Amino acid sequence: MAVPSVWCLLALQLVVMAAGPCGASERVISRIAFGSCANQSAPQPIWNAIIDFDPQLFIWLGDNIYGDNKRPFRLLGKERTIGPWKNVERFFPATEQEMRQRYEMAKNNLGYSKLRQRAQVIGTWDDHDYGLNDAGKEFSGKDTSQRLLLDFLDEAQESPRRKQAGVYASYLFGPKGKQVKVILLDTRYHRDPVFSDGTILGEAQWSWLEAEIKGPESEVTIIASSIQVISNLSATTGPIFYIESWGRFPKERQRLYKLINDSKRHGVFFVSGDIHFGEISRYDCGCQYSLYDITSSGLTQAVEKAVPPPLAFVVRVIAWLTPSTMRVFAPICRYRSCTYGRPNFGAIEIDWDAVPQRIKAEVMDEDGDPVIGVDFLLSELHPRSMNMTYREKGGYQQHCSLEIDLPWILRYRLAILFFGTISVLIAASALLAYIIVSISKTFIQKNILCFMLTGQSCLLNTLLYLHHNLTSASITFFSMASDNLFLFCTLY
Repeated sequence: MAVPSVWCLLALQLVVMAAGPCGASERVISRIAFGSCANQSAPQPIWNAIIDFDPQLFIWLGDNIYGDNKRPFRLLGKERTIGPWKNVERFFPATEQEMRQRYEMAKNNLGYSKLRQRAQVIGTWDDHDYGLNDAGKEFSGKDTSQRLLLDFLDEAQESPRRKQAGVYASYLFGPKGKQVKVILLDTRYHRDPVFSDGTILGEAQWSWLEAEIKGPESEVTIIASSIQVISNLSATTGPIFYIESWGRFPKERQRLYKLINDSKRHGVFFVSGDIHFGEISRYDCGCQYSLYDITSSGLTQAVEKAVPPPLAFVVRVIAWLTPSTMRVFAPICRYRSCTYGRPNFGAIEIDWDAVPQRIKAEVMDEDGDPVIGVDFLLSELHPRSMNMTYREKGGYQQHCSLEIDLPWILRYRLAILFFGTISVLIAASALLAYIIVSISKTFIQKNILCFMLTGQSCLLNTLLYLHHNLTSASITFFSMASDNLFLFCTLY
């Protein structure tokens, strides 16, 4: 009877291992790196800094490759990709072969290969490795993209992730008392159109997530979302441009907050990517403790790299002028805006041996130096830890006002500045054109007279005529010019 019992136990163990997407490890995890937005065709020196950080775990947050194709910006011509008269979409899907080649290029990158040898790698996707920019459930190639992503992540062939609709998964690391749970969300496979305020996750994934959140406790729970959960910059950058985020789906985001709050689960915070710059956001009124969202983007793609170097300062000024009620401002920030628009990665350090235990979450640059960061006690991420000490410091509800609730003049400050600048430039261009036309007409009218005059007299007469007949906006300029030319003629 003993032999069948052994075989039954082995079979049961195999069933448990294959029952769900969750991985489990007794190894203590104290250093986690994460990142997003890595163009496989671009140089990727940042892997050296990630390796130097020496993470035990690396989390991909999406855009792990840029798998879709894009046409150039064209305002005119046969294929017009911008403007109200555009006739083709700028982005279009790649073939399966193209996607596979791009994943192979990314996987064979020397720096990334070294990281894979030293740390466990897990991850989810975003739109460009899903297959199409800003795509959701309507994208027809998502099942092929799912298979290619899981191949890239070395997911076992028998993994439930290969059989389910979507790439969501969870992992549990560490022994009791030092457990870290990582929940990877899929914000693409089931997502409704952006302006619909529909679903992001779909009901099947919501049911799964509810079971994960309400399941056995862990000291730390990291929810990884490819798009930002807390920040909703679209409320302040629109109508100039819009950013995908949970804030564009307010019902879904409120449902997520309510799930965390009702579960009484402690130690929850978010990591996210997508936006091509790094920042840290915080919301004090979504749960019984402050929820953090550490955003790292991107490993190669970053807003300051998209503009000529002299304009990097302009990007930083715009970031500073963009209103944000959720962004964490701290002395560690390299720039006044507390955003970072150069290549970056996220880093989490958990000090299990400290008394009390602490978490440090940072965004780091290509040299491995922190540019944004927060440091808090693990006990602060506990339902009872919206504690009196924190309340007395005035921290509670510091980040409760949503961007969409800002006074309109503040909320649309960036748009007012942008369209105001455009208006001034148009007016200045019109004035300049008027002045040029006036000067041209004047010189044509005086041309015959100039032939009748010689040397300085012709020039001075023409300038005096202009001096008395130009518009008031240019009187001062031409007065100075006439005086200087008169002095020049007198001396020579």
